[in-house]
Amino acid sequence: MNPEDKSRRELLKGALGTGALAAGAAVVPNMIFPALAQGETLVPFTDVPDTFNVRPVRPNSTHYLDTREITSYFTDNDDFYLVQHYGQPEVDNDSWRLRITGMVDNELEFSLQDLMDRDVFEQQAGFECGGNGRRLFQGLIGNAYWKGVGLQKLLEEAGIQNGAKEIVFFGTDIATEEIRDTEVDKAFARALSIEDAMRPENMLAFEMNGEPLPHYHGKPVRLLIPGWYGVANVKWINQIHVQDTRYMGRFMGRDYVTLKKVDVGGVERWVENSVTTMNLKSSIVRVVESGGRHKIQGFALNDGTPIESIEVKIDNGPWQRAQINPRSTKYSWKLFSFDWDNASAGDHTIVSRVTDINGEVQATQEEMPEQVSFWEDFGQFTRTITI
Repeated sequence: MNPEDKSRRELLKGALGTGALAAGAAVVPNMIFPALAQGETLVPFTDVPDTFNVRPVRPNSTHYLDTREITSYFTDNDDFYLVQHYGQPEVDNDSWRLRITGMVDNELEFSLQDLMDRDVFEQQAGFECGGNGRRLFQGLIGNAYWKGVGLQKLLEEAGIQNGAKEIVFFGTDIATEEIRDTEVDKAFARALSIEDAMRPENMLAFEMNGEPLPHYHGKPVRLLIPGWYGVANVKWINQIHVQDTRYMGRFMGRDYVTLKKVDVGGVERWVENSVTTMNLKSSIVRVVESGGRHKIQGFALNDGTPIESIEVKIDNGPWQRAQINPRSTKYSWKLFSFDWDNASAGDHTIVSRVTDINGEVQATQEEMPEQVSFWEDFGQFTRTITI
């Protein structure tokens, strides 16, 4: 890493660790999560077993955060959550190519340098795995500052033909699967409708938090679909294919599919749906104490719909409004903090809920649809703690 890149990364880790944007000079008041202030200590949750611990990043394994110990507004590249299904392929930057094929007027091919020489933009985006939830104390999550090129412009340049319905994004990661006694080589892939793919915020990202995209996060280029669960953000991408039929690969039709019971025209049915846009969700992830004063802190995520409020409830008390980090952006995680005044000694339950500008309120566990998969666990998450 050259000195300029290192300096920029340190800016992102330092200034943004306090909640400031890369271009902003203002410092967010110290009431804002995530950095622990001098003298603050973590108050242990009693719902976390002693056996819960987070291991260092290891090749070809899942990595999750200990959300009690988030120390920067942007998740460090070495700690941003990791999930992969077909390994972590080594891709040579110089020989890598991205092809746009199928129902287009002009099939295109790009090198990494071709993309880097185009008009680029930067944005904050946080997301979670579709399988994130209470079982890992919300650890399959991360928030980063991305740089890349707009997907929309590349698709417009290729020229999508009439009759096209879906765009499929293929990764370089490939594995052999046995399907009905036949071995087949399958690449990781996800698909979007034409409308969803043409959103201007969609990005082919080649930089993460001020440095080239790391190997584990899809080097040299990954797809970034802000507001969607992480499975949509295909890593190690090398082909974009436009077609007139639905793509029904494993990770669209068989895996990352939520099976839930819903009312269908007055009939209660079990219905499958692919994991796509993030549901409205918040979670308390830590409580800190300093000089006898306590703060409750957490995050919210959703599909980018503006947030109206985040509230906290202690025991059986009223819902009380928390303070949201004012530097949060449309697709970043929204970090919040609540001053817990006069916290009494003893056992307590604490929970948060988020409401968007359309009046949608984060569901309680009782309001969640009955489902038999762990995908899309977005219900209110009650924590327990002893003061």
